Amino acid sequence: MAVHATSYDYTRPGKPDIAWDDKEAKEELISGLVTDALALLGAVDPGTLEEGSPAYQAYVLLALVSGQDVEPAEGSDGTDGRWRIARKVAPDRIVSTVDPQARHAHKSRSVMMDGFKGHIIAEPETGLYTNAVMTKAAGPGSSDADAGIVLLGTDETMQDPAVDYQVLGDSAYGSGPMLETLDAAGHRGLVKPKPLRPAVPGGYDLDDFTHDEAKNTLTCPAGEVRKISPRGNVNFGTACKACPLREQCTKAKGGRKVVITKHHARQRAHRAAAREPGFKHDYRAYRPLVERSIGWLVAGGNRRLRYRGVEKNNAWLQQRIGALNLRRLLKLGLTSHDGAWALG
Repeated sequence: MAVHATSYDYTRPGKPDIAWDDKEAKEELISGLVTDALALLGAVDPGTLEEGSPAYQAYVLLALVSGQDVEPAEGSDGTDGRWRIARKVAPDRIVSTVDPQARHAHKSRSVMMDGFKGHIIAEPETGLYTNAVMTKAAGPGSSDADAGIVLLGTDETMQDPAVDYQVLGDSAYGSGPMLETLDAAGHRGLVKPKPLRPAVPGGYDLDDFTHDEAKNTLTCPAGEVRKISPRGNVNFGTACKACPLREQCTKAKGGRKVVITKHHARQRAHRAAAREPGFKHDYRAYRPLVERSIGWLVAGGNRRLRYRGVEKNNAWLQQRIGALNLRRLLKLGLTSHDGAWALG
């Protein structure tokens, strides 16, 4: 540090004391910090570090953090030591050097939080939790649908082939792979479909196009038929120029373009099923009960985690749902008789 990191006084605690709205001062600080980081990384031979050791972890963390949020300054390739904050967000971005597994999560465009994401399966009529897992808040395997697939496959209470299980979930669970998993397991998916967004507000959406899976074609509302490319692309192009329905279909100068995904037919069928009265009735009946289970889980300040890393927080989650299940069972009539526990 004393030899290679000379651009800043690293003995000072807290954030650097500069005017962050001063572009030149900010870029000078960023350039100095990145230059120091690169110099430190270049001065250490990672081959001499024992894998998994604190020094090895610090080396890897420094390499990740110093590269994920910066890019060469305008007109620079980085070799002249000029850097700036990147105009992008790195995938699987590390947000904390204290807890490198923590991630940014967006509950909505305006609501953001840092940390981890807890996923549960709860039986709505009793309020009992049957499976749970903690993941990073973002990154591979952390989405609701991805974690849900894993939870369904490992839930020991849903393995009886003679039982017709209903699986309730909001639109975050409406991915193609999730619906495929539900179909393969023989479960009825009470999953709220992801809303379609028409290219023109109030105009035609994807379900207004006729999909012929056997012929691999897509027909637009005006009757134009197009083949679907091997990559799922459909371009109606010049047919849109004189189309009387154009104003309700597309604003693109080159005409309407559509992408048909691998799971399109399955998701379209699911959207149709979700419009049936029985689907709506069951979803509305059970949704509040599921929300109740989530409310119990996070009550008492338990949206805020107390540990670092996925492993420890997952252990905490398992203990919490175990305690909540015991409390719920006691309310449902669990009693002890001659050293044995029984409901009734």
